[in-house]
Amino acid sequence: MKRSRVPEPGAGNLPESEYFLDVTSSVTGQAWRNRLIDHRGAQAISQRYDLPDILGRVLAARGVAQDAVEAFLSPTLRDLMPAALTMCDLNQGAERIAEAIVTGEKIGVIGDYDVDGISSSALLHRYLGQLGADFLIHIPHRLDEGYGPNEKTLDRFKTEGVDLAITVDCGISAHDPVSHAKALGIEVVIVDHHQAGLELPQAHSIINPNRQDDLSNQGQLCAAGVCFVLLAKVHAHLKSIGHFDDDAAAEPDLLGLLDLVALATVCDVVPLTGLNRALVRQGFKVMARRDNRGLAKLSDAAGLRRRPDVHAAGFVIGPRINAAGRLGFSEKALDLLTTADPARAAGIAQELEAFNKQRQAIELDVFDQAIDQGQKAIGEASDTPILIVTGEGWHPGVLGLVAGRLKERFGRPAIAVGFEPGGTGQGSGRSIPGVDLGGAIRDAVTLKHLLKGGGHAMAAGITLDKKNLGAFRAFMEERLVEATDAAVSGARLDIDGAMSAGGATIELIELLDRAGPFGMGNPTPRFVFPGHRIAYSDLAGQEHVRCTLVGPENKRLSGIAFRVLGAPLGELLLSSGEQPVHVAGRLSINDWGGKRTAQLMIDDAVIAK
Repeated sequence: MKRSRVPEPGAGNLPESEYFLDVTSSVTGQAWRNRLIDHRGAQAISQRYDLPDILGRVLAARGVAQDAVEAFLSPTLRDLMPAALTMCDLNQGAERIAEAIVTGEKIGVIGDYDVDGISSSALLHRYLGQLGADFLIHIPHRLDEGYGPNEKTLDRFKTEGVDLAITVDCGISAHDPVSHAKALGIEVVIVDHHQAGLELPQAHSIINPNRQDDLSNQGQLCAAGVCFVLLAKVHAHLKSIGHFDDDAAAEPDLLGLLDLVALATVCDVVPLTGLNRALVRQGFKVMARRDNRGLAKLSDAAGLRRRPDVHAAGFVIGPRINAAGRLGFSEKALDLLTTADPARAAGIAQELEAFNKQRQAIELDVFDQAIDQGQKAIGEASDTPILIVTGEGWHPGVLGLVAGRLKERFGRPAIAVGFEPGGTGQGSGRSIPGVDLGGAIRDAVTLKHLLKGGGHAMAAGITLDKKNLGAFRAFMEERLVEATDAAVSGARLDIDGAMSAGGATIELIELLDRAGPFGMGNPTPRFVFPGHRIAYSDLAGQEHVRCTLVGPENKRLSGIAFRVLGAPLGELLLSSGEQPVHVAGRLSINDWGGKRTAQLMIDDAVIAK
C-alpha cells in the first residue's frame, strides 16, 4: 500500500508534480493524478469572469475554453439544438410522422424495456396523446420476447390497423423484423442510438446519430434525446402547415416533457456534454415542478426529498423504473410515466418500490455466485483481459447489474451470462474506459461465435449457444487483451484539489454545481482530504461503509463508500484507527431527515506517512 507525504494543513493548491501527493498506487491500485494541467488558464477564467478560484480550476480542468465559459455555465437548447437537426433521415422521418398525425393513421410504437426505452416511449405517448393521435405502444416482455421488434408484434400491429411503426431505443439491427413489417405494408421509422453497421434495415427512415453516414456529431445522445430532437422537428413541421392555427390550445408543450429526457439521459450513462447537458439541466427544472404525476409519486415512495439531480435520477428513480423492466413488468413503468391520475400513480409507484426490493434480492444472489467465479479466474490468471461468468437459470434482468459490479470490483470488462435449460444463454456486459466492448461483440457475431449481439463501447448484450462459450471466451480474451492491458496499466484517479473537512460546506457544493450537471464526460469534482483521521467507521447496509473524517482543525465530515465491504478500500476505512489517511472522493448534499449536510462519497484512500 502506497504511503505519501502530507501537505501543510489548509493547503488548497494542487502540487506541481504529475502525481497528486505522490500517490502512484492507492489502496485500489490507482495513481492519483492532477486533473488540472493549465493552471494559468484556470486563473485567467477566474479573473475574466470574476469567478471563485476553485470554480475556475474546475472549468479549466474540464477543457472549457475562456470564450466558452458563459455558454458552458448557462447552456441553452436554442444554441445547441441546430447541430442535432442535421441528423440523417430526420426530415423525412418527421414529415412521415406528421403526416400520420394529420391524416389519422394509426401509429404503433415499440420501445426497449430499460429507462431510456420506457422514457422514450412515454415521451411519444405524452406528445401524441396531447395531439389526440391514434396510437398504441408495446414494450416487449424481457423474458418472453427479448429485445426489440419481432414478427409476432408486427403481425398484431397489422391486425389492429397500424400503418406506421416507430421503434425507440431499438431497431437498428432488426433487419428481419423490419423486412417483415414492409411485407405487411407497415412503414417503419427507427429511432435509436446504438452503434450501427454498414448495412441498415430497410426502414422508411432511420434516425440514429451513430449510423456510420451521420455527420451531426450527436452520437452522445441517448434514445430519448434523439426522440426529443425528432419530436421538435415533427412539431416544427406541424406548425409550418398550420396544424395548430385553428386551436392554439391544442399545441403540445414539448419543453414540458424534458423531465423524461433528463431521466433517460442520466440513467443511460451517456456523456453529459453539449446538448445532453442542456437537456438534463432544463429537464431537472421541469422535474422539480412535479408535473409528471408518476415521477412525483415514485420520488415520494422512494423517500426522495432532495431536489432533482443526477444522483436522484440515476440512483433513486432510475433503478425503480428499471426494476419493472428487469422483472418483466415494463408496462407498469410506462403506465407510471404516462398517467395523469395521482391515485393510480401512487399505486404503481408502490408496486415499483416492491419490484426494486425483489430485484435487489435476485441481484445479490447472482452476484454472490458470480464473484466466486471472478475471484477464481483472477487467481488463475491475474492478467485476464475480460471476465466472463456464467450460471444456470440466472435471471436475465440482473445480468447487466452483475456485470457492472464485477467490472467495478476487478477493474476490467465483464460479461455475465445466464443459461436456459436448452443451452441458450442471454448475457450482458459492461466495459471500462478505453475498451470498446460493443465493437468486439459485433465482431464475435460476424464470426458466428454468438447468435446475436450488439451495444456500444461501454455496454453490450449477447445471445449465445452454450457449445460456443469456449470459442467466444477465447476470441474475446484475444480481441481485448491489448486494450485492457493499456487501460488497466493506466488506471488513475483524477483529482481536482485538496481541502480539509472544515472547507466542505453546503455553499461550496452549490458553487461547484454551477459547472454541472456532472456525470460521464463532465466528471464530478473530486478532492483529497489529506492527513485526516477516521474517527468512526461502521457498516451501512450489507455492502457499504460509512465513516467520519476529522481534519487538522478538528472539523468533521461524514463519508460513505459504496459496495466496498470485503474490498481493500472497505478494509482500510474500517481498520485505519488513529493513523492519518488521505481520502479521495466527491462532495454531495445529504438531505436525510430534512437536514442538509455535506457528505463525501469516498472513491479511494491511502495511508499517509
